[in-house]
Amino acid sequence: MNVKEAIKYGIDNLKSIDDKSLKVRLLLSHFMNVEKNYLITHDDEELSNELEEKYKQGIEKLSKDIPLQYITNTQEFYGMKFKINENVLIPRYDTEILIEETLKLAKDQDKILDMCTGSGIIAITLAKNVEKANVFACDISLEALKVAKENNELHNTNVKFINSNLFENIEEKNFDIIVSNPPYITEKEMQELENQVKKEPELALYGGVDGLDFYKKITENAKEYLKEEGLLIFEIGYKQKEDVSKILIENKFKNIKCVKDLQGLDRVIIGEKE
Repeated sequence: MNVKEAIKYGIDNLKSIDDKSLKVRLLLSHFMNVEKNYLITHDDEELSNELEEKYKQGIEKLSKDIPLQYITNTQEFYGMKFKINENVLIPRYDTEILIEETLKLAKDQDKILDMCTGSGIIAITLAKNVEKANVFACDISLEALKVAKENNELHNTNVKFINSNLFENIEEKNFDIIVSNPPYITEKEMQELENQVKKEPELALYGGVDGLDFYKKITENAKEYLKEEGLLIFEIGYKQKEDVSKILIENKFKNIKCVKDLQGLDRVIIGEKE
C-alpha cells in the first residue's frame, strides 16, 4: 500500500465521519512522522507492513468515533504541541481566547492559579509567556495531572501541580490571577453531545444541571485566595454570560468584562476582587 492508496482506504472506511479527508491525512502523516503536505508530493511512497497495520488500526478507531487526538496522543495549542490522552479534555482553539485575555492582564512575576487544569495547557502556556511567573495548577484527577506533568516536562516549564478538589488542598494565597476553564456543560447538553465528544471524560465536561456548579464554587472561594484587586478569569459557554456575570457580582467582584471569541460568541468573563 502506498500513500495514495492509504488515503483512499481511509476515506472509503470513514463514510459517516466529518472532515474525513483531513483526518485521514493527519492520521497518516502522524504515523509516518512527516508534515501533512509531505503526502502530496510523495503519494507513491510505499508504507512498511508495520506502518500499514498501525494506520489501519487508527482508521478503525476513527470509525468508532474515537477522536483523532486520542489516537495520535497530541494536540496543538497556542503554537505548541501537547500530549493528551482519554483522561483529559481535548484542548479547543476557543481556549486560546482565554490565554490571550489573561496575557493582556498578567504581569512579570505574577502568581497565577489555573483551576481544573486538565492537560495543563493553560498553566504551561502562561508559564511560557509571562516572565518569571509563579504558576500553580490543580485538578481533582490524578490521571489528568500525570498528563499535565508530562507536558510540563516537555515544555521545560516549572508549573507546580496540586491534586485538589477545587481549593481543598490549595495552601498558597495572594494570587494575582485565578484562571479556569471549568466543566460547564449542562445536563441537557450532555445528552445531546456528538459521539466523539462523549469519548472525553465526563469529569471534565459536566457542570451540573445548569452548567454553573463550578462557576459558583470557584467564585465563592476565590476571594479568600486572591490579592486585593486580583482577577478571576473564566472561559464560559456561549449562553452563560449573564449567569456567570451575576455570580461574580453576587460575590462582590467588580469591573466585570466579557470577551467574545472569533465567531462572535461570548467566551471569556473577567472579574476583579473588590
